[in-house]
Amino acid sequence: MGTLYYEGSVTPIHIDDRALAHLKVVIVTKLRRSESFTLTWHHPDDQAHRRSTIWLHPSIPLRFVFENPEPVRLNQRWLHELAGSANSTAGITLAAEHLITTAETADSAGSSVSGDLEVHA
Repeated sequence: MGTLYYEGSVTPIHIDDRALAHLKVVIVTKLRRSESFTLTWHHPDDQAHRRSTIWLHPSIPLRFVFENPEPVRLNQRWLHELAGSANSTAGITLAAEHLITTAETADSAGSSVSGDLEVHA
């Protein structure tokens, strides 16, 4: 389980490493362009709060911490869906990854540039 530290908040945001790796690429790409947007996620059923949203802006400090020391293979389709939602008025709503084919996985391995997204974890 990865962790996203937002601003000076004492409560870290726990997100699966794979999802966090994909979010990191989209978030860093948007913030590098000085673009602001929201990120919404659903909490596990055992937590009192069910959903949270944060405002992401280039001036707000973020830190991504991954449990697994090895980078994950990125799913380009999921990256593009997340980037598309980041460009919408609703912002990113973290949803489950779609199943991908072997060809899509091979295309997204390692570091490369796909469209406007820098693809590396």
